[in-house]
Amino acid sequence: MKRPLALALAFLGLATSAGADEPRDPASPPWLDADDLPVPEWVRSVAPRRGDLVIFESPTRHAQRRGVSLAGARLGFYGTTRAWGCVGRWLLVGPLAWVCGDSADLSSDEPYAPVPTVLADSLPFSYFFVGRDGASAYRSPGDEAPERDLEAGWAISVVEQRSVQGERWGKTSHGQWVPMHDLFPARPSTFHGERVDSALDFAWVVSERANVFAAAGLGRSAGSKVKVRFERVGWHAEKTVAGAGLMVRTSAEKDSPEWMLARDLLHPTLAARPAEVVGDNERWIDVDRGSQTLVAYEGSKPVYATLVSTGRGTGESMTPAGVSRIWVKLFTSTMDNVERDLDKHYSMEDVPYVQFFNKAVAIHGAFWHREFGRVKSHGCVNLAPQDAKVLFDFTSPHLPEGWAAVFPTRLEPGTVIRVR
Repeated sequence: MKRPLALALAFLGLATSAGADEPRDPASPPWLDADDLPVPEWVRSVAPRRGDLVIFESPTRHAQRRGVSLAGARLGFYGTTRAWGCVGRWLLVGPLAWVCGDSADLSSDEPYAPVPTVLADSLPFSYFFVGRDGASAYRSPGDEAPERDLEAGWAISVVEQRSVQGERWGKTSHGQWVPMHDLFPARPSTFHGERVDSALDFAWVVSERANVFAAAGLGRSAGSKVKVRFERVGWHAEKTVAGAGLMVRTSAEKDSPEWMLARDLLHPTLAARPAEVVGDNERWIDVDRGSQTLVAYEGSKPVYATLVSTGRGTGESMTPAGVSRIWVKLFTSTMDNVERDLDKHYSMEDVPYVQFFNKAVAIHGAFWHREFGRVKSHGCVNLAPQDAKVLFDFTSPHLPEGWAAVFPTRLEPGTVIRVR
């Protein structure tokens, strides 16, 4: 079996052995213990026997967790070894990525990931909210007894719809069926940030409607010009005006200037990189709670900027300031408070592109509101869906194909996140 492997696996130092009839190229996977039984030539991937697979950094259960596979995925197969904690063989499925063969089978299938096609709005699923009368989830459409009751306002992801005896049903990503007449669709924000070169000479309108002036003062309007929420404008000069406060020249042309009130705008600003960022081109993210903006950097160079919604209030609901590194990334995660003894519960299934960096505080996509640029969350940093996908791909560790979660390693530490 010869397949290209665009992964730096040489550091693993595994011995190689030949098949029964044909010598194996030692530069090609799978790498095997020299005295072990050969692996059949038809093996192409590793398949979980049920559910998902826990992936370890090295072939022992004492090792750090490396990640978790997606249920139903077929992971690439690159080698085996015998070691403690696994009755069968440990199976190599990527760099610093081992699974125990006791929970998986060798497969002739090509590796693949059962990941839904990312939709036009960058979301992996179609999302729906439960209506005000609540809803019930069933094992199969038309069952008499529900498996679960859903409260009004909860969000679920729907992966399939079908009609049964004239009624439309939706299948959730968790395999339950809900009557579609009890649901209404989410309308995620189409806002997204900006890729930048070096200058942050722009802002976004955050008022619903904002006046444009022909001079730095409130007396001269620029005709009937107005800007609306989320429009991008320039930020080229500032001037404090009596009775108006800070005003900003939003046009690049000095001969035909346009000025706006700074209070109608949010402006991302440059920030010095923290001491924790050591490489000249190391990627990191700066979150400014004051301006509700986020800037992604490579070293000292900004490369992306957008609006966020950080935590409202104080205590647990406030996004904490500080410098941390991403400690786990998840393709999706359910966020709720249903286990807490509260009068009102919330539940958001399959929140996309989740990056935990400070204990239970994460950067993630939000499909349930459009309030970016304003405090809104329960403590996390909310992003519009398109921004969440961009930043999930930008940060490390990168999520390999077929994985649901990934932890950092010594070769790929988590990206630095600073909140100020």
